[in-house]
Amino acid sequence: MLVRILFLAASLLLPGALHAEETPAEKAGFARRLTIYLAKGPPDACGPGCDRWIAIEGEIDPDASQRIRRFLAGVKDTQRPIYLHSPGGNVEQSYVIGRLLRSRKAVARVGRTIATACAAGTQVDAACLKIKNAGGEVEAELTTYHAMCNSACGYLFIGATSREVAPDAALAVHNSRLVLVFHGHPAPGAVAEYRQRRIANAERDRTAFIAAMGISRELDDLIRTVKFENLHVLTRAELYRFGVDTRPFAEGMWRLETGTRPFISKIAVMKKQNGASFRTMEWRMFCEIRNRVPLLFAGEIDEASVGKSTIMMTADADTDREAGGFPVRAAKYEMWSGSIDPDMVKAIMASRSLHIRQTTPMPDEKVDVTKFDIDLAGLPSMRAQLATACASVAAKPKSPLPAVPFPNVSSGPPPAAPSP
Repeated sequence: MLVRILFLAASLLLPGALHAEETPAEKAGFARRLTIYLAKGPPDACGPGCDRWIAIEGEIDPDASQRIRRFLAGVKDTQRPIYLHSPGGNVEQSYVIGRLLRSRKAVARVGRTIATACAAGTQVDAACLKIKNAGGEVEAELTTYHAMCNSACGYLFIGATSREVAPDAALAVHNSRLVLVFHGHPAPGAVAEYRQRRIANAERDRTAFIAAMGISRELDDLIRTVKFENLHVLTRAELYRFGVDTRPFAEGMWRLETGTRPFISKIAVMKKQNGASFRTMEWRMFCEIRNRVPLLFAGEIDEASVGKSTIMMTADADTDREAGGFPVRAAKYEMWSGSIDPDMVKAIMASRSLHIRQTTPMPDEKVDVTKFDIDLAGLPSMRAQLATACASVAAKPKSPLPAVPFPNVSSGPPPAAPSP
């Protein structure tokens, strides 16, 4: 895991001294220099009607802002989304890049870009970086699952005017560490005074930058409490309250889970109407069994509810067909499982949205009816991959109920870097 560092020098550093060995970022699956490139994926890869985006990934190095500025100057489409996947790096550079994104009114999201031409299991070897830095568009896939924007990357991120952190991605913060490099042997008292002054200046700069980006000072207050050695992953409630991602409903991308029982899944979070907390939900689609496709819905129970709720789903291509019923409660979750026929599958694959209507009994004989839509962009291509995975494992008929609710959510997005 890379942490952000302010490099301050009383004299020039020796050339190459900082790159004599493989950096922690590289060992964790990140390149030592911030990389930016154009990416192109399958239809709806980055949302409805979106198949092209800008990827920014790797460590924020001392020269990153110059490269980002030159690159973006050649991209006329200022609303092409920018997907960030970075462990952090140079704080001062992140401020410069953040202000640059603000001047473009940029759309920023946390997501991992996976170049299809690169060898499996790595995205940062010399051959892959050559492809990404060659210019032109790179054929790629995009995922929010375990994507991260940590440390100094967070300052870059909040510079954008439109910001989205998916429920299965992470935005993590911590306090800075000051690294001083001197030649000679300055007096300890002078070093201590200089360090104290620079730390105070750095904290003022951070406070001013966060305020200038329109983010609540609560974020700055939180950062001051998190030690440099740690990382705090911002909760959905904190993202909303601080003004980082103010969507009351947010969802990740459809993703394929392979193994002995392949399935497609999507995670979403929704703000509760009468409070600041968010409710986590997950949808799953399994391998076809005897001409029917098993579905599963799991969601956190509203603690204020009483009795059994109902959940119904319709696709906008055929609103006459419904699926759903009464979820079964297990611990703090409620889960509904069932199966749909080929016509319902066709309607879902031809739709942009899955319309959800949940009815929940409340105290005093009141009933809460919640309606929301689940984005189906990217689902058809995921289902084709699911069919291939199902054929390879020859899955046997099983109950689609998971042994443990939310296996993809309970562990949370990791603050450390996943393997790409």
